[in-house]
Amino acid sequence: MNKLNCLAIDDEPFALEIIKDYISKIPFWNLVETFDNGLSALHYLRENQVDVIFLDIQMPELTGIQLLKVLQNKPQIIFTTAYDKYALESYELNVTDYLLKPIPFERFYVATEKALAKSQTAAGAEDQMSSVITEERSQETFMFVKTENRIQKIEFADILYIEGMKDYLRIVTEAEKIMTLMSFKKLMELLPQSDFVRVHKSYVIPLKKVETIERNNIKIKDKFIPIGESYRSAFYELLQSKKLL
Repeated sequence: MNKLNCLAIDDEPFALEIIKDYISKIPFWNLVETFDNGLSALHYLRENQVDVIFLDIQMPELTGIQLLKVLQNKPQIIFTTAYDKYALESYELNVTDYLLKPIPFERFYVATEKALAKSQTAAGAEDQMSSVITEERSQETFMFVKTENRIQKIEFADILYIEGMKDYLRIVTEAEKIMTLMSFKKLMELLPQSDFVRVHKSYVIPLKKVETIERNNIKIKDKFIPIGESYRSAFYELLQSKKLL
């Protein structure tokens, strides 16, 4: 069984410890991080994805409901709160469950089972859709991106590398550099997966353009691109699986 990655966000240290303890007892959960405020969690979620968030509501600066509303790629949410007055609003926001403190372990476990079932249902539907999309995308040789006040066509074969620039991506081709407001997640959905690989938190490259690899740096034309530590093993395994190494 694949584990679900989750966050726990609560400004009460004792409440966080309880959630951490509960999660440690359930084999299909992987707690990747905890936060004592919504702002820090928001910054983390802009660069990282999880399956589920255990989220307190009453927090200073940014409440749990405010955090949920500003998230772009929303994971499943399980509210953990001492107040029942937000229950109606939370269900209007399509949360997975609403747990009232103090939370008994058995009630917590029921919520995790709901999240698991929902995730498995979504994964099944996504696999079906992905196979259709992948088949269609494999026939394309280009993509369209929004840049400034226009939509521009980019041939995959022309791309040298793609670099993350905060909220923007810079797509460097043989002829030009194109800035577009897009996430790496969305970009990877557009690119042919067999040809492009993410080698660093800030870089995606086409394998066909790689000239040399030395000391965990990739050379494409005059550009040296680092291979990030967290991407290194997967990158070299990919080369081996394609019998390129």
